[in-house]
Amino acid sequence: MELTNGKYTIQGIPVLDIVKEFEAPVYVYDFSKMEEQYKRLKNAFSGTKMRVLYACKALTNINVLRFFNHLGSGLDTVSIQEVMLGLKAGFAPENIVFTPNCVSFEEIKMAVEKGVRINIDNISILEQFGNEYGDSVPVCIRINPHILAGGNPKISTGHIDSKFGISIYQMRHVHRVVTSSGVRVEGVHMHTGSDILDMDVFLRGADILLQQAKDFEHLKTVDFGSGFKVPYKPGDGGTDIEALGKRLSGRMAEFNQETGKDVEIQFEPGKFLVSESGYFLVKTNVIKTTTATVFAGIDSGLNHLIRPMFYDAYHHIMNVSNPEGTERFYTVVGYVCETDTFAWDRKINEIREGDILAFLNAGAYAFSMASNYNSRFRPAEVGIINGEMHLLRKRETMDDLLRGQVEIKF
Repeated sequence: MELTNGKYTIQGIPVLDIVKEFEAPVYVYDFSKMEEQYKRLKNAFSGTKMRVLYACKALTNINVLRFFNHLGSGLDTVSIQEVMLGLKAGFAPENIVFTPNCVSFEEIKMAVEKGVRINIDNISILEQFGNEYGDSVPVCIRINPHILAGGNPKISTGHIDSKFGISIYQMRHVHRVVTSSGVRVEGVHMHTGSDILDMDVFLRGADILLQQAKDFEHLKTVDFGSGFKVPYKPGDGGTDIEALGKRLSGRMAEFNQETGKDVEIQFEPGKFLVSESGYFLVKTNVIKTTTATVFAGIDSGLNHLIRPMFYDAYHHIMNVSNPEGTERFYTVVGYVCETDTFAWDRKINEIREGDILAFLNAGAYAFSMASNYNSRFRPAEVGIINGEMHLLRKRETMDDLLRGQVEIKF
């Protein structure tokens, strides 16, 4: 988003024109930013055999999936429904990786039938898989390196108390299962969680994974997950992808030379690819002054953007209607019957009733975690592609709320 001649624009389109066309609240995605992030990651590993798998749980709009398929990305999925969305979006089955957690074996069998690649993260499922398929269907093993590389404990997945992955201390058991059932392991995987703050910690986890990878003779891929940090606050920093590319590429070159293999590395970014592309535009319903606080009450709530309440996540908020107004302190709150506070005592250009506010970094885990709580409609989604506005999802109606419900007589 850029401020040009006193107006905020996205790819040259005035933000207020987007609201005029599609109403608020509305999610808006800048597809050029998605492409920029994708190419940045690819370029960071330009001399290495590397594949990007978009972690679609971040944002599953079918048009976003098709766009990443168009760019050449693969797809990381965590449910059979995401697998089916990926296939519908045009991804070839072999370019989709299914990494479920605590799902039934029936769901895994469904994914096998779809022809996608399977990533197994617990020994029980590995045993069942071996008994069912033997060496006829190759798999990847998700390993928990017991490394805490993320910032927020609610989104860290590689530590010792995490439900994700098979502990490195259970690898002898894994090899017993693999040997006895004949399972063909072609990949190893880790994911330490989001908001990687310390590159050295992440690389230590990568070293642990590579050490385990040496023990699998059929190895073709090493998947390092993702969790790259993106800037949320003004002046905030993100993961230095370029530095990571140089250091990890060097380690992979040594690994391939030592093992005599030509292993492909994979990453599964979600937030890194789409977070900064997204803007959530809302209208200010009321300015409410109490004895201690000035509230800006908006036409949205945790039903549309749960991250601040769920993760204590920070989203920068801008007044796009009054960008040059005097800065004042506001507590921005929603309209549902809960304490849905988006920001406490936040300095924002003076907000007036009717002003449009923009939440930044609203591309990842925003609409995808939205609900119909309080029987509210979910917003429309709009894409800005090559300087044009495209409706990607219609705003919901009462018919959408009632769809699937069966009315009975009393």
